[in-house]
Amino acid sequence: MLFILSVIIAIGAMLTRVRTAAQAKTNNPTAKTIAGASLVAAIFFSLVALLQCFTVIPAGNVGVVDFFGTVSDKTLDPGIRFVNPLARVINFSWQTNEHKETMSVLSREGLSIGLEMSVLYNLNPDSAARVYKTIQGGNFLDVILIPQFRSICRAVTASMPASALYSTERERLGVSIQEELAKAVSPRGITIETTPLQNVALPTQLTEAIEQKQRADQESQRMEFILLKEKQEADRKRIEAQGIADFQKIVAAGISEQLLRWKGIEATEKLANSTNTKVIIVGAGKDGLPIIMDTK
Repeated sequence: MLFILSVIIAIGAMLTRVRTAAQAKTNNPTAKTIAGASLVAAIFFSLVALLQCFTVIPAGNVGVVDFFGTVSDKTLDPGIRFVNPLARVINFSWQTNEHKETMSVLSREGLSIGLEMSVLYNLNPDSAARVYKTIQGGNFLDVILIPQFRSICRAVTASMPASALYSTERERLGVSIQEELAKAVSPRGITIETTPLQNVALPTQLTEAIEQKQRADQESQRMEFILLKEKQEADRKRIEAQGIADFQKIVAAGISEQLLRWKGIEATEKLANSTNTKVIIVGAGKDGLPIIMDTK
């Protein structure tokens, strides 16, 4: 409407300028003033009307042109664009946006669970005109995305046991929600990038029960490790004892009475040649070996 108003004022100012131009030539001060003011007004509002023929589309946006209810399927790219001055241009962002939700959902057992999730999404720029025509006010976030996001979160969570939300299966929950949400909103021109799960608040009693079970499992694994270690140590000692026994059998088989007697004679001879003071009684020992007596 600013364009029409500016054109009307500019035309009126030009007509006033034309009517007062002849009087201004007669050196009429009032006529000169009016003529000058009319010329300035005509130029100013003409510029205003001209500017209405251009619009600026910000980066990361597309412009949808609505000419009195007729919406063009071709959108305007970012930058300065020439448009019908009587048309209305609505900007739609196709940049990545985040929406956070904190909700109370039910598990498969019917337990109430606190869930905090986010959804990262963006609008397909090629679908901007269709979104504007098919969704009230083009507000796809409140009309389409948020209700679907809440509904799918509750549906997916209700299909999983509460204990799964405490373990590594939490990642599977986020993936399932992302896949189901993408199926629901993709036909409307909305792209789902990811649905990160930020926090899961389980009931206190359930959390304690799960932690106790995990501690029991860890203790059982620790005892299994200890038993395995002791078994390995027992096997090691058994093998070591068997080796010692085999060694003794081999040594015993190689030692005879004659060898021991000969070794005794060699030892006696070495002691007899020693400088230590001693008395050696030859032939008085067991098996005929000498007896060595210290005189100290």
